[in-house]
Amino acid sequence: CGKTNLAMLIPPAHYIKSGWKVYCVGDDIAWLRVGEDGRLWAVNPEYGFFGVAPGTNAKTNPNALETTKKNTIFTNVVKNLDDNTVWWEGMTDTPPTHALNWKGEPWDPASGEKGAHPNSRFTAPAENCPCISPEFNSTKGVPISAIIFGGRRAKTAPLVYQARDWNHGVFVGSIMASETTAAKEGAVGVVRRDPMAMLPFCGYHMGDYWAHWLDMGKKIEHKPKIFNVNWFRTNEQGKFIWPGFGDNLRVLEWILTRCHDGVEAVETPIGMMPYAADIDIDHLDD
Repeated sequence: CGKTNLAMLIPPAHYIKSGWKVYCVGDDIAWLRVGEDGRLWAVNPEYGFFGVAPGTNAKTNPNALETTKKNTIFTNVVKNLDDNTVWWEGMTDTPPTHALNWKGEPWDPASGEKGAHPNSRFTAPAENCPCISPEFNSTKGVPISAIIFGGRRAKTAPLVYQARDWNHGVFVGSIMASETTAAKEGAVGVVRRDPMAMLPFCGYHMGDYWAHWLDMGKKIEHKPKIFNVNWFRTNEQGKFIWPGFGDNLRVLEWILTRCHDGVEAVETPIGMMPYAADIDIDHLDD
């Protein structure tokens, strides 16, 4: 959950002042291979991005919104008849008043019906992305230091923890889950299991898929460290505890530091967790 926003992350202001930069190589697929140096290397086999439109806006993912400004195909969104542009729920606070819905029918926002389909999409060339990596077209790819799993859990999963080793990391990926958020999908809070977020894409038995991961662990000399994140914990009022978006770099900083053995961690029953003091919270309320 949230991988496109993470892939196009914009650092908080004080990180930018410190010289941090984030480049996007891809938001969806990585082909992984073992390099001559014994590390995993990844290439993105896709030409661009295929993103969910509803909820994408200037706050949630400004880089994604900028990416859609030209040479982009939209499916099942609202068409604004006044200026021949597109719109979807969450894009702006004010919907167009003279428009067609995703079915091509005249649409009145006051009707209460959604104008765009909940799974409406955009597909845009990667070269449009303001933060696309200079290594995007490299045939060698980029080295992988960490693999991050993550689902949407309101209470159960902590903000971040690290697997103890490769095999434990495979287990962490195998138990990935998210909770339903809308009543139309069934009862709110029902846990939906999606191992490694691969159920829609894995063309064979998931047990065989995990076995492949375990086998690969024997072939990778310098294994990436494996982590699990959860940006979606809520308080007693149902509000998100963690601000998310660009502030997720604060967690990535801890992850990167752990990859270079630069900080200690707390041993817990589920894995290694950060000491509170090791997560940068400076200017968090800015």
